[in-house]
Parts: sequence; C-alpha cells; structure tokens
Amino acid sequence: MRFSVLAVIIKRHFVHIIMIFLGLVAIVPIYVLLINATRSTEQINLGLSLLPSANVLHNWTALTSRRFQIWHGFANSAFIASAATLFSVYFSALTAYGLHVYRFKGRVVIWTIILIIMMLPGSLTFIGFYQLMARWGLTNNYLPLIIPGIAAASTVLFIRQYMLSVLNMELIDAARIDGAGEFRIFNIIIVPVIIPALAAQSIFTFVGSWNAYITPLVLLSNEKMYTLPILVQSLRADIYRTEFGGIYLGIAISLIPIIIFYSFMSRFIISGITMGGIKE
Repeated sequence: MRFSVLAVIIKRHFVHIIMIFLGLVAIVPIYVLLINATRSTEQINLGLSLLPSANVLHNWTALTSRRFQIWHGFANSAFIASAATLFSVYFSALTAYGLHVYRFKGRVVIWTIILIIMMLPGSLTFIGFYQLMARWGLTNNYLPLIIPGIAAASTVLFIRQYMLSVLNMELIDAARIDGAGEFRIFNIIIVPVIIPALAAQSIFTFVGSWNAYITPLVLLSNEKMYTLPILVQSLRADIYRTEFGGIYLGIAISLIPIIIFYSFMSRFIISGITMGGIKE
C-alpha cells in the first residue's frame, strides 16, 4: 500500500517536471526575443543575456529609418491574414458540412482526395503554383495569398471530425421541415454549433498567414505591398550593417496581433480541440 502511494507521488512529480520543462521550452525563446529587442547589435553579438538593456529607442530608430514603413507592412499583413482566415475557415466549414450531411456519389472519393492533399508538402507544388499565378498576371496581387486557403484540407478534416461528434442530424431535419433553405440552415443553425472548431482553426490559420514569408516574398515585388515579415527580414540586406536589435524589435512587434487574436479566441480553443459534445 505504501509502495503504491509512493509510486503515485513519484509519477505525479515526474509529470509536473515534464510540464515545467515543456513550458520553459516554449517561453524561453520568446523571453530571449523580447530581451534582445532591448539590446543593441553590439550587445547581441557579445552573447546571450537574460537582463534587458536600454536600447529600445535606438532599435526603433534603426527599424523605422531608411524608408522602412513598418505600419504599412503591419496593415498589409493584417489585411491578408484577416481575409485568408475568414475565407479559409468559412468555406472549409461549408465543405466539411457538405461532406458530412449529404450522401452523394463520389463523396468517399472526394474525402480520400482531401486526405491525400494533406500528405503532400507545399514545396512540391510551389513552382507550378508560381508559374500559374505569373501566367494569369496575379503576381504583385494579394489574391494568391488569400484565395488558395479556401477549403484548406487540414481545416476541412478538423471541422468535419468535430461535426461528427457534436452535430445532431435531427436539428437539420427539423429546420428543413420548417422550410429553411440549406444556406440558411448552415449560417443560422450550424455555425453557432461549431463555433469552438471555427475559433480553433481561426487561430491556426491567422498565425500561419501572418507568419508566411516565402510565398509573399516570391509573389510580391512591389515594396508597398510587402508584408511585415518581409520588411523585417529586409533589414538583413544592408551591406554595411545588420541591425539585429531592430530585427528583434520588429519580430517582437509582429507578435502583438497574434497575441491579441489568440487572447480573444483562446476561450474557444480548448473546447474546439477536445471535441466538446452537446447533450440531446
């Protein structure tokens, strides 16, 4: 009896140690980023420090000098991330709803194709995607950064699996008997039911779109259309001096919308991931 109690205590402490370790792994890089945002380039080159410095204003000057329009990049990134999130989550939910509710020929084939697409790396189709956009004259355009996210395979999978656990078909049948159209049923009845899943996927989609670098870098050559990650990275292109302090400060500023968006949606993310159910 005493041995079993001791084993439970050891197991509990071991779990706590693992959780603390994983928490530090997640927090320490962000903390170092914030510390380096307050240090000068010379101080950063000297090595790691866990104490803040007093060079924020200098880093801000380096960040905003040389026609570096940070707020312009901020607005571009906010527009692209918001539009991509809205379109991706809504139309992915609509696709998942169609695959879940309707029984039609080819449904299994379509679902299989979606699963196969999830396994394909994005780099495999990137060259063909760029050639297609160039042929259509859509370079230096935000559409290629927004439209392809519609009906994203991983988002469709997540939302459909959520629907399997929470969606009551009797609710849909009752709405049809009352004369509601299919789009009205989806927008008025289904969307409120799957809000946790939509909120969880909105966070992932927004963060992914906000942090996107390679695709905007390849498709956009007009500096006025640059997103914030491209602008921050451009500070490294100075042949005379790389302002690491300004780069770290720019990255720190770019985290603000992600933190705000996550804080606003975080109350939904746990229920969305754990597939919370409804009782009949």
